[in-house]
Amino acid sequence: MVKKKVVAAPHPQSLDIVFPGDLMGELKDTVQLESLGDDPVDYDALDGNLEGTFALIGQMDLPEERLKRAPDLKAIFNVEGNFYQNIDYDYCFRNNIHVLNCGAAYSQAVAEMSLGMALDLSRGISREDRRFREGREVYLSDGCRDSVLLSGSEVGVIGFGNLGRAMLKLLAPFHCSIKVFDPWIPGNVILEAGCIPATLEDVLKTTRFIFVFAGVTRENQGFLNREKLEMIRKDSFFFLMSRAAVVDFDALCSLTSQGAFTAATDVFPQEPLAGDHPARRNDHLLLSAHRAGGIPQAFSLIGRMVLDDLGLILRGLPPLRMQKAQWETVKSFASKPAG
Repeated sequence: MVKKKVVAAPHPQSLDIVFPGDLMGELKDTVQLESLGDDPVDYDALDGNLEGTFALIGQMDLPEERLKRAPDLKAIFNVEGNFYQNIDYDYCFRNNIHVLNCGAAYSQAVAEMSLGMALDLSRGISREDRRFREGREVYLSDGCRDSVLLSGSEVGVIGFGNLGRAMLKLLAPFHCSIKVFDPWIPGNVILEAGCIPATLEDVLKTTRFIFVFAGVTRENQGFLNREKLEMIRKDSFFFLMSRAAVVDFDALCSLTSQGAFTAATDVFPQEPLAGDHPARRNDHLLLSAHRAGGIPQAFSLIGRMVLDDLGLILRGLPPLRMQKAQWETVKSFASKPAG
């Protein structure tokens, strides 16, 4: 049997990270792999390889005129993690081309990082480490006067997609009361998950641990503005774990620097963050350099998901492992590439 041609241009990922070890061998055994390298996409080389291509691996620009050069194309595997607006989705829907996203592969890693940040802030772990190294440590109960338990606390989740649901599983042993705001999810689905459907205002005003997992759409950019952030209680902890564009980041930095509440963020409006940005001097803001999801185990899971769905599509079956672009929602997404 003649192998189908698959063209890979995975930048900003690299092919050997997504398909480490045996996964690369399995990919080459399954298809005729044409790798264009890990550098930014060479579109001349891509255009020259589209004839006869069955699937693409990467997040390259795919307008209609380019897609028409690949009449045999059946699938596009995005191995970065977002549905960008650089693909003619209408053309793909009309021509039965699966556009698939690997975002779910990061869910467990992001959820674990979120849990770690919650425990850090609630117990002052990294703060007290800094004080200890400066010779300002406080021993025993005197050093714990502002510590709180995550166990039994009221938790708010903003966004109940892959990230929010992964977080829910990690919170189970802590027996928290969990309120969820997500306008795309029916209330009964939230109830069936053991959570409480809530308005955004209710989540911000009444919960102590607030996790933001909302993706960026054309409609929700900056929806957590200063007015909304001012609703957060002084004793609350706020975790920005999805995309910075959903928050008024300047307001977040300003309010936390004034002690309005304590926060942590893994994402920023511009990455890398400017060296003189006030966030770097904010003692009420725990910082992480967009590290939550991109761990080796997540990348290899992406490769496994691609291989599983590629195998199904080659057999004429629908993909099951990766998230499929939906006509009703995909053109609303507004995420920009990291960095």
